Amino acid sequence: MKNHITVLLFLISFVSQSQDLSKIYEKANPAVVEIITEEKVIVSNGSTTQTGTSSGLGSGFMISDTQIITAAHVVQIANKVIVRFLDGEEIPANVISSFSSADVALIELVWPRKNAVIVKLGDSDKAKIGSRVFVVGAPFGLGHSFSSGYVSGFKRNVQDKNPFTKYEYIQTDASINTGNSGGPMFNLEGEVIGIVSNILTKSGGFEGIGFATTSNLTRKLLIEKKHFWSGAEFIPLTGKLAEIFNLPQETGFLVQKVVFSSALGIIGVKGGDLKMNIAGQDIIVGGDIILSFNGIKIEESDETLVKIASILDNRNENDPIQVTVLRAGKIKVLGRMK
Repeated sequence: MKNHITVLLFLISFVSQSQDLSKIYEKANPAVVEIITEEKVIVSNGSTTQTGTSSGLGSGFMISDTQIITAAHVVQIANKVIVRFLDGEEIPANVISSFSSADVALIELVWPRKNAVIVKLGDSDKAKIGSRVFVVGAPFGLGHSFSSGYVSGFKRNVQDKNPFTKYEYIQTDASINTGNSGGPMFNLEGEVIGIVSNILTKSGGFEGIGFATTSNLTRKLLIEKKHFWSGAEFIPLTGKLAEIFNLPQETGFLVQKVVFSSALGIIGVKGGDLKMNIAGQDIIVGGDIILSFNGIKIEESDETLVKIASILDNRNENDPIQVTVLRAGKIKVLGRMK
């Protein structure tokens, strides 16, 4: 008899929790958006290389009538960003802040969303292993899809001296697939405690291990500091690679792609136009190699990266930028200092 009562109480609790999730979903769902992007791609066809465009899809959520949080990899090098809402309305947006290693970004609508539904960033430190969570996003383009699961663990690297390797993830078994990136992970109070980032997979599909950047780290990087958006993608050149590209110093950053409207794009930094495979690594060559940033020489050391991060964290939106690059064998200085 005791066992029967225990099972009955469990079933009642399960049904009640399912009903609670349904209510929370209905309330929070209008704040979730689809993010449609377009970016430049280099396509190799035998001995020729062509430049084209590729479309992408991600998710995000509104924190005000103009601002949306998403994943950095969704918008980092996007030349065009369109936000689609639950009712079908589409509004263009611009990237205003991004932090690639933590995989979070903040974008801003060109004009405000009328009657915007917004959600709150909760306290991710309160999440415990076993806590119930749910995810809303656009897996494989299926907008506003719901999946639920539990907090399975945590993955952190927030004490590293190198600021560009900082991350803090919540691990979950809630189903996550292509298109979910940037979508919110909710707790049972309807607060966002994670921003969907990536999955661990061997098959290419979801296998029960997904990661979401914590809301507390996201708040520090995007709301409190508004971290610098470079609008570019780089590959570090050190050792043999630095020798191959004939660098005048030991380390540099080879620019792969750069968004024209970004801070680096505005001062004239150029991306590559030819795809090659060097030592088993696909690399886009022909672009600038960054040698220094605001007078700080690029070196393979934590001290150098800390200095650059300090400049980025404390700069205002209109502060000038100066970048020294190696372009076609010649050193050029782009932008200006104060």
